[in-house]
Amino acid sequence: MAEDKGILLESGTNELEIVEFEAGRNKYGINVIKVKEIIQPQPVTAIPHAHPYMEGIIQLRGEVLPVIDMMKVLGASAESASQDKYIVTEFNQQRVVFHVNNVTQIHRISWEQIEKPSNIYQGSESKVIGVIKKGENMLLLLDFESIMAEINPEAGIRVDEVKKLGKRTRSTKRIVAAEDSPLLRKLLNDTLAEAGYENVDFFENGKDAYEFLVSLASAEEKEAEVSLVITDIEMPQMDGHHLTKKIKENQRLKQIPVIIFSSLITDDLKHKGEKVGAEDQISKPQINELVMKIDKYIL
Repeated sequence: MAEDKGILLESGTNELEIVEFEAGRNKYGINVIKVKEIIQPQPVTAIPHAHPYMEGIIQLRGEVLPVIDMMKVLGASAESASQDKYIVTEFNQQRVVFHVNNVTQIHRISWEQIEKPSNIYQGSESKVIGVIKKGENMLLLLDFESIMAEINPEAGIRVDEVKKLGKRTRSTKRIVAAEDSPLLRKLLNDTLAEAGYENVDFFENGKDAYEFLVSLASAEEKEAEVSLVITDIEMPQMDGHHLTKKIKENQRLKQIPVIIFSSLITDDLKHKGEKVGAEDQISKPQINELVMKIDKYIL
């Protein structure tokens, strides 16, 4: 698994590997880059008055980690089975364990194969950000960042953090932001507005963002100019690494600074963003650092 991590996304291939797991009767997916290891269930210490999704805590090689019950998160049957597994993950600069009914296999796919959920079943509380068709089965790709933000809002992007930077000068310079999570798009919009950046065009995947940038590049109006691009990494249709690569390969767009703002920014993965030409990479939820980098490239 570690060997493949060094290959995927390194040059913006628009590919990823998905760990398939079960919770209740459905099959779900999590990006293999988030997964540190898969272990057998261990005795859990319950935490009084914890969030309903929290099963408790375990000690793994001396580190105390929270355990999230995915059956409760997804409203699935709570019956335990002999195949139950713990998926140990790392993202948003934290380690979290997800308790699932089973882990079955790993799939290598393209982001183009991940379809956006229909608005019919994607309600405001939906945790599904993509659907992957595998033969007769469908894997639901989950928004693990929003799950954790629901459990602990303090660990997510917080608008009030920007206020600590002091009074901000308003800027009309245009920013394009690609972020697939509806929750994080709203938080990012509110935060950037608080920081003085109100002229932001949001897109839910890299493909739409790139097509928008290309259309603006063909316009001659001064107002069409984009001063900066902010992109997540994990997005259906086109991921942030591939988006950055395409921007830097386009003669009319390559001068636009690109900041990758993702839960997957770690020392092990930063070289992938550098390889595709990103000017900066910030780990979620460090919104203050993101704003200061925007200031650096725009003001």
